[in-house]
Amino acid sequence: MRKATTTGSAVSEKVRTRLEELDDLEEGSQKELLNLTQQDYMNRIEELNQSLKDAWSSDQKVKALKIVIQVRKLVYERILSMCVDSRVSLLDNFSPESVNDTAKETCLNWFFKIASIRELIPRFYVEAAILKCNKFLSKTGISECLPRLTSMIRGIGDPLVAVYARAYLCRVGSPVKYLFTATCLCLLFQQIHGDTVQNQLVVQCVEIPLYLTLYSPAIDWILQCIAYRAPEVLLTEMMERCRKLGNNALLLNSVMSAFRAEFIAARSMDFIGMIKECDESGFPKHLLFRSLGLNLALADPPENDRLQILNEAWKVITKLKNPQDYINCAEVWVEYTCRHFTNREINTVLADVIKHMTPDRAFEDAYPQLQSIIQKVITYIYDFSLLFSVEKFLPFLDMFQKESVRVEVCKCIMESFIKHQQESTKDPVILNALLHICKTMHDSVNALTLEDEKRMLAALINGFIKMVSFGRDFEQQLSFYVEARSMFCNLEPVLVQLIHSVNQLAMETRKVMKGNHSRKTAAFVRACVAFCFITIPSLSSIFTRLNLYLHSGQVALANQCLSQADAFFKAAVSLVPEVPKMISVDGKMRPSDAFLLEFLCNFFSTLLVVPDHPEQGVLFLVRGLLNVIQDYTWEDNSDDKVRIYTNVLHLLSAMTQEAYIYHVDKVDSNDTLYGGDSKFLTEINKLCETVIAQILDHLKTLGKEETLKRQSQLALYFFNTILAHGDLRNNKLNQLSVNLWNLAQKHGFADTKTMVKTLEYIKRRSKQPEMSHFTDLALRLPLQSRT
Repeated sequence: MRKATTTGSAVSEKVRTRLEELDDLEEGSQKELLNLTQQDYMNRIEELNQSLKDAWSSDQKVKALKIVIQVRKLVYERILSMCVDSRVSLLDNFSPESVNDTAKETCLNWFFKIASIRELIPRFYVEAAILKCNKFLSKTGISECLPRLTSMIRGIGDPLVAVYARAYLCRVGSPVKYLFTATCLCLLFQQIHGDTVQNQLVVQCVEIPLYLTLYSPAIDWILQCIAYRAPEVLLTEMMERCRKLGNNALLLNSVMSAFRAEFIAARSMDFIGMIKECDESGFPKHLLFRSLGLNLALADPPENDRLQILNEAWKVITKLKNPQDYINCAEVWVEYTCRHFTNREINTVLADVIKHMTPDRAFEDAYPQLQSIIQKVITYIYDFSLLFSVEKFLPFLDMFQKESVRVEVCKCIMESFIKHQQESTKDPVILNALLHICKTMHDSVNALTLEDEKRMLAALINGFIKMVSFGRDFEQQLSFYVEARSMFCNLEPVLVQLIHSVNQLAMETRKVMKGNHSRKTAAFVRACVAFCFITIPSLSSIFTRLNLYLHSGQVALANQCLSQADAFFKAAVSLVPEVPKMISVDGKMRPSDAFLLEFLCNFFSTLLVVPDHPEQGVLFLVRGLLNVIQDYTWEDNSDDKVRIYTNVLHLLSAMTQEAYIYHVDKVDSNDTLYGGDSKFLTEINKLCETVIAQILDHLKTLGKEETLKRQSQLALYFFNTILAHGDLRNNKLNQLSVNLWNLAQKHGFADTKTMVKTLEYIKRRSKQPEMSHFTDLALRLPLQSRT
């Protein structure tokens, strides 16, 4: 048996190689034929003639056929070029009347030459190759030649050679309707089972099932040509022919492969009856049932027959001893089962697959088919509460022992869940199963895993986490997030999602309590805050940590967890010095200054409403942040430090207001704590003076010729800050603004239009009540031309 299988594999491989070669019939034939002289044309024909002889003598039959096809192209193109002076003017759908006598004479000459070939097979193939040339002689030339060529094939003694000759004839004669090939095809099977062929097979030690598979490609092609756009009555006729041939299995298989699935499905019970009567020794019945199953996956049989069809098919499938034969057939019928039956039948089928594929670890050689089965099941059962109620579904997954395949299957399941799950779930069966599947994906991550793969896995796990909701049972929800954190600690995007989810949980608790926490909810919110505070340091991305510290601090502040909020903000301040000069963004290294500037601006907006700690002193967070900014090493060609300092001035200016423009509900900010106390304002003024001194020092460093333009831009930027936030009734500040105005224009780099619009703005403001001091300021701000 093993020897026969090996021989079969070798023969099948040889057939496949030859078919692949025949698919590439264009090789070496793309030449510009119109530019050939008569002598060049004759030389090319002679060259092909010699190549044909050499190929045939060296048993390179495929190459010989390709050369014949090249000759056919040369002949057709040559005759076509004779029709008119310019080939372009001859339409593709030309008629014989538009062909001149010279071209017709040349065409006839070729057919006469071919008729003189004594050997049948060469004469047939060469004439079939130039069959298209009949268009030059008669409108019906091709259809008239086809019956004669078909009759020629009957003279070929070897049925295998004959069937491929018929296939080639169908290939070149496909535009013409011909039904006589159906009759000829039936005669072929009588020849196959004749004594001559059977005796040859015995001598050559070739088994019938293996021999018959050599016919399949040719017969399939012939029947596809016959069945193309054919009416349903033709299928009935072919079924009758099959019955007359004793339900020949090979022909029956090709019929089911060629005709439309709707036609086959409507006659499913008839086909099953014919399959049952087929001879098992000639062509395996399970292949016939597989072909039938492929049709039933595309079209539905009559409703009353569906269960009987499944029972009849599975009786045959379940008796198969060879695991590969079994799984190839079962894979097809799983889709039929999923389309038309309930979880009970699906569970029975899956159990049978497990039973057949588990012994001797047969599943290891059938991973593609097993994956296909999973895909079919989740395609039709996308309600996961129903899916996991299929008892054998999870045991079926256990057959995927190879990690790479197992992960792909898990990804497929999670993609289906995210796509089809419309509502959040707390079903313990779904949660436990999907947690196990997500854990499998997570555990596959290692040092060699690509970043794209990590992102995909994290996105699938995050999609699952977002769909889990325990409603008002917030404690159970937090417990789920804690468990998820322990399971998915190697995927950073998942940890980030968990932090956001826990922060959202804290805010939902606040919403339910309308901001008035009880002792229980206050403790719960602090637990949420602690979850975030513990998790954030495990992240590697420094800006992710900074933003999460800020976001989590805001959530803690909103829930009146003041000491916890301070801890988040202190952690953010202490992390700023660790920001690297360059960071990776979308795989490219970029300067981090812009990202740091954006973060600090957001941080300043939050610090406005953060109350001072009673034991830490006035504005302790602002002071700490200023110290960090001062010590941070900035790029020499960067002015971000000055831009940050100007934003600090915006913050300090807002802090001097009697009532801040926004607050956090039930949190007393510094405007309430200090109530405009003079000592508090004095501290703010001292900080302002320190910051202004830092800005002016930076402006002085830009006095070199190559940095004068930056100096001008920053001077005007600082001027606008003072104009918007400063009290210009203060003589020192007023004089500073005038000096900055003049510095912006000093070296001719100021934008005149901007300066004019700024001055117009000051003049308009001077007309408002309590802004009369702007009038004096406007008089002290000259406009200088570039010249």
